[in-house]
Amino acid sequence: MTFDASLAETLRTFQALTAIRPAIDRAGQMILATLRRGGKLLVCGNGGSAAEAAHFATELVGRYAQTRRSLPALGLSSDGSLVTCLANDFGYEQIFARQIASLAQPGDLVVVLTSSGNSANIVAALHEAKKLGLDSIAFLGRGGGKCKGLATCDLIMPGPSGAAAQEAHLFLIHHFCELIDEEFAPRIP
Repeated sequence: MTFDASLAETLRTFQALTAIRPAIDRAGQMILATLRRGGKLLVCGNGGSAAEAAHFATELVGRYAQTRRSLPALGLSSDGSLVTCLANDFGYEQIFARQIASLAQPGDLVVVLTSSGNSANIVAALHEAKKLGLDSIAFLGRGGGKCKGLATCDLIMPGPSGAAAQEAHLFLIHHFCELIDEEFAPRIP
């Protein structure tokens, strides 16, 4: 794909985000409600989506644009020793579900990212969240795949491009970080 074609595909995806604005707003409210009540975000993905999951968790525990109190979030892809242990002992499909079963508390929120929507370990994570009675948000691409309809709130990026979906996922992560900063940054009179 040429630069111009790739840029055009990404721009089409970003411009089409307005079509899923109600789901974006709902996801933002779910994130804020979770953090207000003291719940944590359990965030996971594979490959580039794992990097985005870690990025989101880092922005919450650390900071985004404004200094505010640290907020509870875990990137479930970030501990290489744990991920390889779980993959070895329980199968790769269970690397996130097993962590959710161990770490989740009532009121927590599971957030998954997958550009294909077909990752078996993400499907298992969403099933585990549902089993535990947890709300979940799924950042999806390419029509949502097997994950479509499994989360409390689906954010299905418009268009066929997995790369553009990942880029839109990062944009939405930053949008949610803006909402979080607005909610939790100290007010200066």
